[in-house]
Amino acid sequence: MNASHAKHDFSHTILNTAVIVAALGYFVDIYDLVLFSIVRVPSLQDLGLRGQQLLDDGLFLINMQMLGMLVGGVFWGILGDKKGRLSILFGSIVTYSLANIANGFVSSIDVYAVLRFIAGVGLAGELGAGITLVVEIMPKEIRGYGTMIVASVGVSGAILAYFIAELFDWRVAYFIGGGLGLALLVLRIGVYESGMFSTIKESAVKRGDFFSLFTSRERFSRYIRCVLVGVPIWLVVGILVTFSPEFAAAMGIQDTVSGGRAIMFCYVGLALGDFLTGYLSQVLKSRKKVLLAFLIFDSLCIALYFLSSVLFSMPSAQTVYNIALLLGLSSGYWAIFVTVAAEQFGTNLRATVATTAPNFVRGSLVPMTWLFRAFVPSFGLIGAGIVTSIVALSIAYLCLWGLEETFGRELNYTEMI
Repeated sequence: MNASHAKHDFSHTILNTAVIVAALGYFVDIYDLVLFSIVRVPSLQDLGLRGQQLLDDGLFLINMQMLGMLVGGVFWGILGDKKGRLSILFGSIVTYSLANIANGFVSSIDVYAVLRFIAGVGLAGELGAGITLVVEIMPKEIRGYGTMIVASVGVSGAILAYFIAELFDWRVAYFIGGGLGLALLVLRIGVYESGMFSTIKESAVKRGDFFSLFTSRERFSRYIRCVLVGVPIWLVVGILVTFSPEFAAAMGIQDTVSGGRAIMFCYVGLALGDFLTGYLSQVLKSRKKVLLAFLIFDSLCIALYFLSSVLFSMPSAQTVYNIALLLGLSSGYWAIFVTVAAEQFGTNLRATVATTAPNFVRGSLVPMTWLFRAFVPSFGLIGAGIVTSIVALSIAYLCLWGLEETFGRELNYTEMI
């Protein structure tokens, strides 16, 4: 492909309706996904919680949201392979938009937990459906640009969530998120179904069999590697950055650290990282090389996070925010991770994999927080964070080692199940 053709194809990618709609959908998805982490403290304080309850009930509510995403990932993934990619795009956004509007009316932890679970179910479908649709309609040589745009635009939703939460009451922030989702439904009317899926829909090929991922050793190996290589991303977002106020206090940092502000800085880094990893994978013509480079970078940034009180004479809140930015940048291989998952499997299982894999990564936050809390009595808050990080990174490196390269792979095929 010469330079002029590449430039034309890249421009076509940006202007493609499906790419734009998927990117905006993921933007709203991320807004709603991280909003609880941003408004955790003010919303729980408004409900009468104080002190240790802010951490304990905060972890409980995050886990409820993530459990919802595990359930939703399986449900939407199967639906996407059986009924079509567009069925997820419409159903998921209605579910999480209505749930987030309802979140603005909560008056108890129990109701809050139920609604975070329902929102999690809805949020689970957005990214996988968008990525699946994009990789199936884009030319194989440049589809990395499409997923790059979806992910880098999408994670910017966290930045909007931060500023909305700063300007408005936490209840209003939930109303705005739900309203944005419902407004996006209008744009989705003009999106067409994937041609690859439309072809197999008329055939007798078995589609959306989630359990077939576990009945073949080779297929299960492909799947579990796709999932576990992304675990460090949610270690960073869900534990290290979300609970940065508690970590900063344990490190002896005197300034008051805002969890919402730390998340905003992290997601600025994630947006840059997703753009950079997508671009580099196209330039280097390799997904695996980029994944390895960013896993190493992530390891170094996590080490910097825990050593900040030693490396810097007087670390401040801004020091924490700057490191959160670096953590986001180094964890910004989310776009490549989901693209690789979609590219590893045939059309009859692609939506199932692309939707469940990122949600199992998000759901891995549940056992990681359990592990983290189990280590706190023995190692303290900092030590527990270090041990949990080592476990997550070690698993990711092992899984990356056996992952197949998928750059430029032809995707118009089906799995024998």
